[in-house]
Amino acid sequence: MVNQPVFILPQDSERYSGKDALNMNINASKALEDIIRTTLGPKGRDKMLTNSMGDITVTNDGATILREMDITQPAARMLVEIAKKQEDIVGDGTTSAVVIAGELLSKAQKLLEDGIAPSVIVKGFRNATAKSIEILNNITINAKDEKTLKKVAITAMSGKGSEFAKEHLADLIVEAALRIEENNEVDIDSINIQRISGNSVEDSFIAEGIIMDKTPISKNMPTDVKDAKVALIKYPIELKEINTDNKIDITNPEQFKAFLNNEEDMIKDLVDKIVESGANVVFCQKGIDDMAEYYLHKAGIMAYKRVKKSDMERLNKATGARIVTDIEDLKSNVLGNAGHIYTKKIFDNELTFIEDCENPKATSIILRGSTRYVTEQIKRALDDALGVVAATIEDGKVLVGGGACEIELVKKLREYGDSVKGREQLAILAFAEALEVIPRTLVENAGLDNIDLIADLKAANEDSPYMGINVFTGKIINMKEEGVLEPLKIKIQALQSSQEAAEMILRIDDMIAAKNGLDSTGPDESGNDNSGMPPMPQAGGMGGMGGMPPMM
Repeated sequence: MVNQPVFILPQDSERYSGKDALNMNINASKALEDIIRTTLGPKGRDKMLTNSMGDITVTNDGATILREMDITQPAARMLVEIAKKQEDIVGDGTTSAVVIAGELLSKAQKLLEDGIAPSVIVKGFRNATAKSIEILNNITINAKDEKTLKKVAITAMSGKGSEFAKEHLADLIVEAALRIEENNEVDIDSINIQRISGNSVEDSFIAEGIIMDKTPISKNMPTDVKDAKVALIKYPIELKEINTDNKIDITNPEQFKAFLNNEEDMIKDLVDKIVESGANVVFCQKGIDDMAEYYLHKAGIMAYKRVKKSDMERLNKATGARIVTDIEDLKSNVLGNAGHIYTKKIFDNELTFIEDCENPKATSIILRGSTRYVTEQIKRALDDALGVVAATIEDGKVLVGGGACEIELVKKLREYGDSVKGREQLAILAFAEALEVIPRTLVENAGLDNIDLIADLKAANEDSPYMGINVFTGKIINMKEEGVLEPLKIKIQALQSSQEAAEMILRIDDMIAAKNGLDSTGPDESGNDNSGMPPMPQAGGMGGMGGMPPMM
């Protein structure tokens, strides 16, 4: 009995401990980095992704690629999460964050093989990140003017399929952001980008107000209203369905007629409350009954139903109308105002324009393009540009691109590492070496000579921290003069996110999972139905991508 083995895990469980667990997670992270790094920079390549429905996405946007890929390996999924965090906070820099994280783990793997403890590496990486932020703050450029914002937008859109119209699109982005800017803050959710196929990208324009891809619920309703009094209603303008458990006994035609008349009176009462408020345009987030539609039309009211929540919020910001959740709260003091609301057809799309608002804090951009795929790709570029312009307005600080910042960090971190004693120095120097991956990848993706250009860049950096690589000409130039600018906030967030992800992965020394996942055929012994739950992937596997086999 004393020597009897004790089993604390299910029989089919798999366990990877120590170096095996670390190497598995690091290899998976490196595999993900290898996939995503070819998309970095103005000369980055695109990825074609297909989902289970056969829909195709062609993009070089890191966040979109990672979101569409079916990644199941836990460590790789952690890198996907940092990319999502990067996207949510600053709107761009997702590819850089994943590439740096993968490179940090690659350098850490070599240190582990040399006998350096994970805790020492983690401490060195943490100190190197703090020092990097200090260095970046010393080379920032203070700027908030429109000219600088436009340069930031153009830099963000470079290499994302919008080069031929980047000047025009950058003007639209900056104008839209400045329209809704308030106290140095920009809520980019208040900017709606409406994609319409047909014509060229140069035909894109910014609306005078906001735009919805909806029309009034009836063709008999007004389609052009001036001096609009706007009501935003979350309450359905219809009767609630009768509970199927309830029973109504109707024994003669008179009772049935009375029942219908009662329903009609209830609907009419709802519409009367709208009329009494003084509203002549109604946007309802819920449904509108056919009978209510008739009475609204009779009252000369323009009405919309099933309006998206995001549109309701933009209407609230543009018109000043308060969203009411109870029809009893609909009074004249909660209505908004718009000088002109009308419908207009652009190509095959019927749209509603809400214009001439007194102090709108929402706006819309009409994005044109030859096909749906073109407008999809350019919209992703505009989303990134909006994020970086908003970050620049809020922070007021930018850095130069072209790999200049990373080379400056490499130089300064090596100096800092030489001043640190003990094994932690090796981790700091490894961190510095890892940051070279950004300029090196920019050069590789442009098909240029990697060794010579990086050497020339380091030499040029001795004279100025603004010297970077022009991937179009293969020359080392002053990026500040060239106008290749990125927000400080994006660089700092990418460094912090990648260091945090690397730290989390390096601290893992055990991976335990069921070999075949939970029973995927039905309920388990506890009666829980686990059908469809994915199994634990094998070492290095990250799941399929649109029918592709798992990557090893």
